[in-house]
Amino acid sequence: MKQHSNRRQESQRATGASRREFMRIGLGGFSSLTLPGLYQLQAAAASQDKATAKPKKERTAVILVWCRGGVSHLDTYDPKPDVASDYRGPFSPIATKTEGLLLSELLPRHAQISDKFTVLRSITHTGGGHPAGSLQVLGGDPDRIDKRKPTLPDFMSVANFLRRDTHNDLPNYVGINAITNYDSFQIAGPTYLGPGAGPFQINGDPSSPDFKVPNIGLTDARQTERLAQRISLRQQFDQYRRDLDLEGAMEAMDQFEAQATNLLTSKRAADAFDLTAEPQHIRERYGMHQWGQQCLMARRLVEAGVEIITTELSGKLCGRVSNWDDHAVNHHVFDAIKYRMPFYDQAVTALIEDIYQRGLDKRVLVVVAGEFGRTPRISYAQSTGGGIGSGSAGTTQPGRDHWPNANSMLFAGGNIQTGQIIGATDAKGEGPIERAVGPHDFLATIYSHLGIDYANTFLPDFSGRPTPIVMHGNAIPELAGRA
Repeated sequence: MKQHSNRRQESQRATGASRREFMRIGLGGFSSLTLPGLYQLQAAAASQDKATAKPKKERTAVILVWCRGGVSHLDTYDPKPDVASDYRGPFSPIATKTEGLLLSELLPRHAQISDKFTVLRSITHTGGGHPAGSLQVLGGDPDRIDKRKPTLPDFMSVANFLRRDTHNDLPNYVGINAITNYDSFQIAGPTYLGPGAGPFQINGDPSSPDFKVPNIGLTDARQTERLAQRISLRQQFDQYRRDLDLEGAMEAMDQFEAQATNLLTSKRAADAFDLTAEPQHIRERYGMHQWGQQCLMARRLVEAGVEIITTELSGKLCGRVSNWDDHAVNHHVFDAIKYRMPFYDQAVTALIEDIYQRGLDKRVLVVVAGEFGRTPRISYAQSTGGGIGSGSAGTTQPGRDHWPNANSMLFAGGNIQTGQIIGATDAKGEGPIERAVGPHDFLATIYSHLGIDYANTFLPDFSGRPTPIVMHGNAIPELAGRA
């Protein structure tokens, strides 16, 4: 029995080696395509733990709109108009369609559709740095310290691992300006689930006239013909190795390659990623800027069948340092927020409205979040450089610093009861005084929407030890889908 086990282990090691060698040599002229390798990793990972995937009932989906750097809750979703001037910003609160809900005057479009979303005002955790805060919110890592890379997979990778279909010609997890890093720190990733559980990444500015998603939908007949010829030549070259293929690696690679080819030649995939197929008035409704078109692409993809989508709102529309990290050394916090909010307000509300108008609101949950809030007390420091949202170097300006103690999140769709306010912070916005919610409660809520049994699902870590996807938390009952 022991000898049989040893032989099996050797066979498994040999299988891994032969497949790696195949990837290095066998694809040859097809090497410009990275998707076969991605699909191989996905299928291999899925086969290791099929038992953990629960039967699929409804093909629900989630869109995460991520504000890297941390949004000031006091200047957006949780204003405190009666607090002292060393806390209160310059923006006045405005009434909304939701009774008792005040928002910043910078969010007029939000105010008009507040009956279509719910605000959670009491999310709290202990991750004070950008990496730690992100790892806590996205993956449930309890550590307070910043890490160079995650040790737990993020919820997007977990959901993709459990729900993906390798026969689909669309990837099941897409990152549009994907959540990956904060400076040199990796803030999200599949870790022990393997690279195949990670996202199909789309980079660049979708509002740019020359924007194009690579490796999607070849429309040139000559390119398609050359691709077919290349595959045919590669198959002829590989024929002699099939006689030595004792473990079916070549047959498996045919499947991975077929999926990559399908994505390259699929009209459905090409259509899903093609923003020019949208009527111009719809594109303009989202905003002819990067954030607006990212959110529009998210809607197109979820409508086409993609189930896990993230889109990070960062870059030049944030201001000088390209994120929401509004320390005084980076930005004049109020100038920066005032600059970026028209883009944000337009893109987020267009996405939410579209989800409802197109009948996607029962199966698609939209979540808007960042890693933490900002300090209620305003700080002052000298700017390290001039630019959008920041005075010239040496200028003393206001800022808000990291604040994991309290933050706000927005939820829409998902068949939830909207027009709600969940939780509350104290008079200064420093911490929850009602319905405090932690990262694991947040994760449980997402998994619950996706039909994943978060209380009884365990995945093997690098050592093979079963690891819970939610350690200590429960889905937020106010965000449960209605019957």
